[in-house]
Amino acid sequence: MLSSIRRFLSDNHTASLADIARHVDAEPEAVRGMLDHWIVKGKVCRLPMPCGGCTQCDSSTIEIYRWLEDDGVLD
Repeated sequence: MLSSIRRFLSDNHTASLADIARHVDAEPEAVRGMLDHWIVKGKVCRLPMPCGGCTQCDSSTIEIYRWLEDDGVLD
């Protein structure tokens, strides 16, 4: 599943947690843990919330991640 997340983000450059979770058919909380793997490796970053964080929206739809490298190597 880590490789699938990597390919999805690498291909799309940025995506919401909800979109990534839908792509890999997993719960957002599980995907968030896997994204932490890529964050620690320095390949993914979590972007700041696009709003003030009022809690009106589903947080997984506004939690955005960006792929930082495209070295062609799957870690």
